[in-house]
Amino acid sequence: MSMHYLTAVVSLILVVAILLIRLASKWGNGRPCKARLLPPGSRGLPLLGETLEFFTAAPTLELLPFLKRRLDRYGPIFVTSLVGEEMIVSLDPAFSARVLQQEERAFQIWYPSSFMRVFGADNIINALGPLHRHIRSLVLRLFGPESLRRALLHDVQSAARDELQSWLHRRQGVEVRAATSRMIFSVTAKKLISHDDAASGGSMWKCFDACTRGLLAFPLCVPGTAFYKCMQGRKNVMRTLKQQLDERRNAAVAIRETVDFFDLVIDEMDRPDSELNENIALDLLFLLLFASHETTSMGLTAILKFLSDNPKALQELTEEHEGYTIPEGSKIMICPSAAHLNTEGTPEPVGGSKDFMAFGGGLRLCVGADFAKLQMATFLHCLVIKYRWEAISGGRMVYYPGLRFPDGFHIRLLVKD
Repeated sequence: MSMHYLTAVVSLILVVAILLIRLASKWGNGRPCKARLLPPGSRGLPLLGETLEFFTAAPTLELLPFLKRRLDRYGPIFVTSLVGEEMIVSLDPAFSARVLQQEERAFQIWYPSSFMRVFGADNIINALGPLHRHIRSLVLRLFGPESLRRALLHDVQSAARDELQSWLHRRQGVEVRAATSRMIFSVTAKKLISHDDAASGGSMWKCFDACTRGLLAFPLCVPGTAFYKCMQGRKNVMRTLKQQLDERRNAAVAIRETVDFFDLVIDEMDRPDSELNENIALDLLFLLLFASHETTSMGLTAILKFLSDNPKALQELTEEHEGYTIPEGSKIMICPSAAHLNTEGTPEPVGGSKDFMAFGGGLRLCVGADFAKLQMATFLHCLVIKYRWEAISGGRMVYYPGLRFPDGFHIRLLVKD
């Protein structure tokens, strides 16, 4: 072995050793003074962090053991390191809500690089500002309330009836998650890209099912791993979408009609001032096909499991959905006070019903609801921070049929000590 080769090997070992020492010091307890202002926590092993413990499956639906242990030790906000990324974890509802409300002001959206590889660098979840709002409004043209009522409701109901009818003939039983996933994917694929997945043997659904199984797996992209199969599924779907896009755009404009969401996206791309390019369009379609069926099918599976374990809840749900037949032309008087004040059979206090409808609802929701809430909240704020009061007389409440104070309600206002 030559001296030059030996020197090179020793130098390489020294460089690696120095890097590992720096990583170890970064993950250790000796943090710079400024970093001590960060929330408490642990960064685990160099490079790996606490990733392996985080990805350990939990046998129950309680809070993940990984989170529970750190909640008990550090509190609801703590530092960790996952998949090579140092991050602050929030289990605090108020802080989490603030983060969501302050997006694009105090906070900016971020996803792990493995998510970006699955959903594409140009997908809507990574878009910011006007572009995000524009794409969102475009999606709502398909999944918004008006489209749901006018077009999708009938298709979803027909698909559900046909699917349930087919279950009757499966003597070996049905795996609910996969069956409902296929059912929902069939509806959305037709609406989004006019794709009949049943006619193709469910080939596209299988690609997305692989994406589902690999999305939260350890992001090791080598043959045989769940993440590798996930990325192969994305590759196959994107190839199909790109082929459809080219075919539709090459068709004569006079021949092509807007029949599905894909056509709507192409029309948007062809606008002179459009920010929607080919990559954004394809990533958008991929994300919608994925998101529109997976979480819903998982939710339905959980619901059926819970109802199987709770016959009383199933009975109540059945009675609620069977109900009465309302003849056409009937006049219906809605009494919100019944939901607000009838506490029979519920542990909620008077005025605490989850069905609170003080401002109406639906299309007739009071247009001044937020203004009224603002006035009440502001008045109460000014009252309670500076004053206290004593009840003098009155205060008797009656319904006739609305709320009344026959004797008024008299108080004496005093400045807080």
